[in-house]
Amino acid sequence: MALPKAVRVLVALYFLASVAHFSHNAEYIAFYPGMPSSIGREAVYLAWLGITSVGALSFTAFRFGFHRAAILLLAVYGALGLDGLAHYTLALCSEHTLVANMTIWSEALAGALVMSSSAILLARQ
Repeated sequence: MALPKAVRVLVALYFLASVAHFSHNAEYIAFYPGMPSSIGREAVYLAWLGITSVGALSFTAFRFGFHRAAILLLAVYGALGLDGLAHYTLALCSEHTLVANMTIWSEALAGALVMSSSAILLARQ
């Protein structure tokens, strides 16, 4: 079984959106409204590595033939993209910059698409 090309494209888009959001967050952490001062640049990049490792683990599982587990991990990876919406529990959308909002929403949307497409793949199996 191969992961459908459309899903691979969605995962690539989500990965890029995630890189954009986390790198913007890390580099402009002081300007994100409501962010605790205890969260620094390094912590943001480490969080991104942790989330991305779930996606990498999914592709590794696929490579070794654990297709159902791989698809489930891919769904979890996508779901983790929704975590960026937690920014809005700290400050309103209007309090974030346009770029911050764009990176947050692009990551959340792409993650939701990866999660949804993974759920469809699981249902088909």
